[in-house]
Amino acid sequence: MVQKILVVEDNELNLKLFCDLLRAHGYAAEPVRDGREAIERARNFAPDLIVMDIQMPHISGLELIEQLKQDDELKRTPIMAVTAYAAKGDEERIRDAGAEGYVSKPISVMKFVAAVAGLLEAAAERDAAEAEIAAPAPPEQGAPEAQAPTSLENDTHS
Repeated sequence: MVQKILVVEDNELNLKLFCDLLRAHGYAAEPVRDGREAIERARNFAPDLIVMDIQMPHISGLELIEQLKQDDELKRTPIMAVTAYAAKGDEERIRDAGAEGYVSKPISVMKFVAAVAGLLEAAAERDAAEAEIAAPAPPEQGAPEAQAPTSLENDTHS
């Protein structure tokens, strides 16, 4: 199954670059130019990952990350923040908002693709581990099974 990635980026050239890169590596990429549409589009697209620009008009990527992480339907979707303004403390603020990954612009193509793959792999491992924990444990090998008494010797109701 093709993994789906929602790309929220207001800059047309960056949006095209990110989507083209993702598609070239076998992902289904869905572009979103206006951050105000991001949450509704995420609900409809059900992405495996969200790539989020931080500096956007109308609503900041940090606000969107916080809203996505508070949404019951979307909170488990990993988010990779992308920003051109990598000042001291920015990465910490972005991770505190809920982003699992962070890449600064201008991006290195290989680092971008590796970060995407790493976040998707980590999410798959988390989901598999949680599914394993939630699954009932198989019966232990060699453990004697409890058996119901076969004798009615102690039955006093006869």
